[in-house]
Amino acid sequence: MPGVERIKELPLLPPRPRDAHKGSFGTVLVVAGSEGMSGAAILCGSGALRGGAGLVRVATPKAVQAIVAGGNPCYMTVEMPWIRAGKFAQQDLARMMDFIDAADVLAMGPGLGHDVHVLRTIHALLEKNSKPLVLDADGLNAFAPLSAKQRISPTAPAVFTPHPGEFARLVGRSIADVQGEREQLANAFAADQGCVLVLKGSGTLVTDGRRLYVNSTGNPGMATGGSGDVLTGLIAALVGQRLEPFAAAQLGVYLHGLAGDLARDELGEEALIAHDLLDYLPAAFRKYRRDLKR
Repeated sequence: MPGVERIKELPLLPPRPRDAHKGSFGTVLVVAGSEGMSGAAILCGSGALRGGAGLVRVATPKAVQAIVAGGNPCYMTVEMPWIRAGKFAQQDLARMMDFIDAADVLAMGPGLGHDVHVLRTIHALLEKNSKPLVLDADGLNAFAPLSAKQRISPTAPAVFTPHPGEFARLVGRSIADVQGEREQLANAFAADQGCVLVLKGSGTLVTDGRRLYVNSTGNPGMATGGSGDVLTGLIAALVGQRLEPFAAAQLGVYLHGLAGDLARDELGEEALIAHDLLDYLPAAFRKYRRDLKR
């Protein structure tokens, strides 16, 4: 697309002031999980914590709340209304909005499932939401069946994080088309939707339709369930630390891939799992800081 600027330099995440407190680094609300997919909520919430968020709440159905709460003692969990098999109900949206109003950024989608009530709940929340948003997985799938006219576009700054299959559903093209025209389709979608798009895969793309970043970190060992959930939480945490959405997405995919590379160097690609990314994110942050000083 003509006029798209290629970005190569990484954004600066400002050093933390000595008098900082948890309110200084943002409150992230993660909306994630359902029966059989509680791990997605755990990984996303933990990704937000490892990304530096000051406070993380994970909103998840009652059926899996105890499991999610046991996954990490450093975030809080809140019960969301649910219906059939632990999935979200459309009722009590006002209560959900109270949690959103208390947050600085919302991460929505990992492990929510495909129940019709989930889709309606996502649409209703997005219609009312005014906070920055990172939308992934089943949050994105809620958009796919709808025509462009029917889509409920977020009114707040939004980061969409699809893999090629999810993006193919969003744009109504085949996965082969998406992989063959990654940059063109990604730039056009971001410009049309007014969002930041993170198109995952080898050489993950970050674009807002005006700027394009092609990520250089990451490896095939990261092609495992849950990796994207960690990324969603990580990007949300960076948004909560006052990085603008494009910069947060750019730094998020770089650190996420770098953590994967560090994990690969010690564990190998075959044995790498999504939880390893959480363990290696601290080293990735340290390397990023060191490299900035050179």
